[in-house]
Amino acid sequence: MEKQLFADDDENMIADCIKQLVDEGMDIIGITGGMSVDPDDRTPLGIRMAGGEVVSYGAPVLPGAMFMLSYIGDIPLIGLPGCVMYSNTSIFDLIVPRLLAGERITKDDINKLAHGGLCLNCKTCTYPLCGFGKA
Repeated sequence: MEKQLFADDDENMIADCIKQLVDEGMDIIGITGGMSVDPDDRTPLGIRMAGGEVVSYGAPVLPGAMFMLSYIGDIPLIGLPGCVMYSNTSIFDLIVPRLLAGERITKDDINKLAHGGLCLNCKTCTYPLCGFGKA
C-alpha cells in the first residue's frame, strides 16, 4: 500500500481523495468501506466527479457481488466489498491479478464471471485449482 486516505460518505470528499491519488501517480486505487450496490452509495458519484467512468457496479460473483470497477484514464479504481476481509477467495482474487498484469477489464469480462461465480466454501480451499471464476 502506497497511501491511505479517508473520506466521509460525501461525493465531494471522495472525488477529492481520488483526484489526489491520481495526481500522485497511483497505478491502481482501491476503495473500501461502507460500499453497497444501492442508490444511497455516494461512491459512484464521487468517482464520476473525479473524472472516472464506472464499468461495473455489482458482479455476478459470490463472494463479491458488491464489487465495483471503474477507470480514470488507464488507472483502475476498484470498489472492494466487505467480503475481501473475511473470505479466503473472492472477486478480488479473480480481478486484481488481471489488473496488475495490465489487462483492461470490461463489463463483458465481469458478466462472464457468472459461470463459476459461486465459491462453494469447500472445507479445504483449493483455489485456484477449482471452478470458482472459471468461464
